[in-house]
Amino acid sequence: MQNDIKLVDYLRARHSTPVAQIGEPGPSGQELEAILTLASRVPDHGKLAPWRFIVYRGEVRRQLGETFLEIMMHDSPDLTDAAREAELLRLLRAPVVVAVVSTAAPHVKIPEWEQVLSAGAVCLNMLMAANAHGYAANWRSEWIAYDNRALAALGVKPEEKVAGLIHIGSSDFPVPDRPRPDLADIVTFAGEDRS
Repeated sequence: MQNDIKLVDYLRARHSTPVAQIGEPGPSGQELEAILTLASRVPDHGKLAPWRFIVYRGEVRRQLGETFLEIMMHDSPDLTDAAREAELLRLLRAPVVVAVVSTAAPHVKIPEWEQVLSAGAVCLNMLMAANAHGYAANWRSEWIAYDNRALAALGVKPEEKVAGLIHIGSSDFPVPDRPRPDLADIVTFAGEDRS
């Protein structure tokens, strides 16, 4: 087995670019197909592929923003102008947004929890695949991933859940690293006394 120092360096510096800093250009159709193909190469006990993708690009992102604004105005008619604008632009912040939809369901052999974890692995793989193609990416969910009206507009079925909305585009914004957990706080060595 060969060591891939480039991968080690990437993982050491991996971060998410803020959605507000992602813009054009986005991946071409061919690049997006490659990103989605790589994203789907995750642990998948039982080979169920318990997830699917919905790609939002072009005008549909603006139309969905109008729907999200209508939903929010129904619930909170006194929205500020800034909040209204945020809903209209929710999916326009990046040129491509991909919903990773968990289709996890009870199965005779494969625990549902493992299926859900597989969808989470797809989200992380998609971030890395986008980065490998030279694009910035961010894994979000936000209120639209939990509101039945928004989910219906997004094309998510009632029995499905959104594991993540992956925003993909370009950025030259320098992103400082955020604090990471100290290993001493998150690692336990079973059967070892390390005091």
